[in-house]
Amino acid sequence: MQASVAIQVLPDVQSEDELIRIVDEVIAYIKSTGLNCYVGPFETTIEGDSYDQLMEIVKECQHVAIRAGAPSVSAYVKVVYKPEGGVLTIDKKVTKHHQ
Repeated sequence: MQASVAIQVLPDVQSEDELIRIVDEVIAYIKSTGLNCYVGPFETTIEGDSYDQLMEIVKECQHVAIRAGAPSVSAYVKVVYKPEGGVLTIDKKVTKHHQ
């Protein structure tokens, strides 16, 4: 893996149920990319070999939220990029904590 991205999408909606519904649609989109991802309580982490591909996914997450009915959306993004070597994988970071 050359890159890892963590994204928290926050649709600007009135109800908790609507927030969950829209975030679930964003997560479904992320999972549909086929990349390895990990859904946590605050953010979803995605890893891949292409920085550009991950940035396109981050961008599309905003579009998914808007199409799902959010009038606006905020996103908080963390990026680790190492083009000449690997980044720590999701498995290396969290597996020991979930056994």
